[in-house]
Amino acid sequence: MAKTAKIKIENLTKRWGNVEAIKNMNLTIEEGDFITLLGPSGCGKTTTLRSIAGLEEPSGGRIYLDGKLVFSKEEEISIPPSRRNLGLVFQSYALWPHMTVFENIAFGLKIKKLPKNEIERMVLKTLSDMKLEGYENRYPQELSGGQQQRIAIARMIINRPDIYLMDEPLSNLDAKLRVDMRAELKELHQKSGATTVYVTHDQVEAMTMSTKICIMRDGRMHQVGSPEEVYRKPVDLFVADFISNPKMNFFEGRLISKGGNPVIEAAGFELKVDPRTVGNIETFTVAVRPEDFFITEKGVEYTVTNQLPAGSSTIVIVERGNDKISLLFEGHFKTATGSKIRLSVKEGLFNLFDKGTGKRIY
Repeated sequence: MAKTAKIKIENLTKRWGNVEAIKNMNLTIEEGDFITLLGPSGCGKTTTLRSIAGLEEPSGGRIYLDGKLVFSKEEEISIPPSRRNLGLVFQSYALWPHMTVFENIAFGLKIKKLPKNEIERMVLKTLSDMKLEGYENRYPQELSGGQQQRIAIARMIINRPDIYLMDEPLSNLDAKLRVDMRAELKELHQKSGATTVYVTHDQVEAMTMSTKICIMRDGRMHQVGSPEEVYRKPVDLFVADFISNPKMNFFEGRLISKGGNPVIEAAGFELKVDPRTVGNIETFTVAVRPEDFFITEKGVEYTVTNQLPAGSSTIVIVERGNDKISLLFEGHFKTATGSKIRLSVKEGLFNLFDKGTGKRIY
């Protein structure tokens, strides 16, 4: 297992003229974490990764790697990338086209002046680990996109860096290959134990691969937590909406009394709630994920307006007056368009947000 390093970012900022790409960022990445910087285009995730790598000079703040201060604007410290013991993989594979696969992977080892037989042993072992045996004498242009990406990853890991940095490494691959490579990258992390920072705008990648997710927008962090935490307990409406596939359902809700007990009334549903949770608030934005509804004879009647089968699951769109809901059912679900179904919400599986601030209450 590789040596790992803790990453600590303090009050990090990055400006280009009047544009503030990173706004006073504070983030600690523990040893061995696989953290994904997730957010829409332009949110600052790649700038953050490039700042950690030393490829971008921030406008302020500090960066520590393995307890060592590698950047401080105030103290005029900026350790170059070559001395930060990092491994980098980018969206473009950045392979040398005039070098064979062997030469591409061995490049860093030759710079370190390792013995020739040791280089050969390490390269062949790494090729085997990446399922690329027999490709050492080929050139990058003779390989598929997935094979080229494996070469880029092999070139990174062979130097045994303390930290892996990956900037959208799977975005150029087709859908099936992306799924395969997600599994391989997760396995690589589990075997190496290397602290990993991964950049993507793909929430599925983030959810399936990460130990932690940092969700960003407009240069700010909205939430840092495990995939389960950001999915089940989003801190605000932006996170709830962004971590959602199919789309989260949002309704206007109000607090009423039913048989002396407080409930939230929303889109025809009555949701049990602890009065200590909501306090004196009377109106809310209610959010329910598509998989958290179920069909029951005692439920609220909705009309089926569309169905989107996807093999392993089916998305069903239903309406009731002005309320429209996306449902997600496992496997094959078939019913006639225009038919009626009765729905309820699984107990406790909903979120309440403050209508003014957008912050989660429950």
